[in-house]
Amino acid sequence: MSLPDKTIKLLYVDHSQLTAVERLQTLIADNKLPITLDVERIEGKIKQRLAALNAEGEQAALLLDNKNKLSLLKDGLSVAPEWDKLQRRVVSAGRKSELILRAAKISADSQVIDATAGFGHDSLILASTGAQVTMLEQQSLMALLLFSEQQRMSAQPNWQKLMARLTIINTDALSYFAQLQKNTTDQAVAVDVVYLDPMFPEDSYQDSKTGKGAKVGKQMQALHHLAHPPTLDEEMALLNNAQAVVADNQEGRGRVIVKRPQQAPFLSQQNPDESWHNAAVRFDGYFV
Repeated sequence: MSLPDKTIKLLYVDHSQLTAVERLQTLIADNKLPITLDVERIEGKIKQRLAALNAEGEQAALLLDNKNKLSLLKDGLSVAPEWDKLQRRVVSAGRKSELILRAAKISADSQVIDATAGFGHDSLILASTGAQVTMLEQQSLMALLLFSEQQRMSAQPNWQKLMARLTIINTDALSYFAQLQKNTTDQAVAVDVVYLDPMFPEDSYQDSKTGKGAKVGKQMQALHHLAHPPTLDEEMALLNNAQAVVADNQEGRGRVIVKRPQQAPFLSQQNPDESWHNAAVRFDGYFV
């Protein structure tokens, strides 16, 4: 089912960026994103134009800065994937330093689905092992941010191998899982790990008794403006279908890994087979 086209304002700084604007238009067309850009060059100071947009009640906008970094502007927030800021973490990533890798137990020949890609930070850590990671992002604006960031980072030689291991798809997880189930005889689609980091209510970050806990960062705040946490029924469908996908792994090593705040309930109220946690976050493993 095709989604209705969404018109969104794209702000850019100067005429030298017109080539970058054209690249964004090509990304939208090539990936069939339901987005139409209303392109506007910023005249004057950027902060003044952004303040005017906020006052006009603009639902969302995109900003292409003078370094060709694409940001999402929403309700006074400006957020971007900014994968380059994770370079040190990606380079040093290992099971000792990253709980997600301890839980996933993947290697260079693993096939991973990050079914709730968001800003893609966890996908980078997963792909740092050499694994192939398919990133699913349902929100078209978020998908465009990811496509743009992958293109931006691919221009840097030391990031090219990692970028080649990432495949971004603008789709919802359940539709993608259903398609995989139709192709279970194709060995190329065997999946070792499905990683889930579904949105949860903002108060899930806090202890219900003490009220203490991690605060929601501005990137998560932006996501809350674009999407809503799943219902219990949706959580059950997500987990059950993810388990069905990894069950087709003939090597018997399939697992579903779910990221939660430390104080959050288990996804779809199903107890995991094992959990890994620190003071702020928990990874629940469901083994198949």
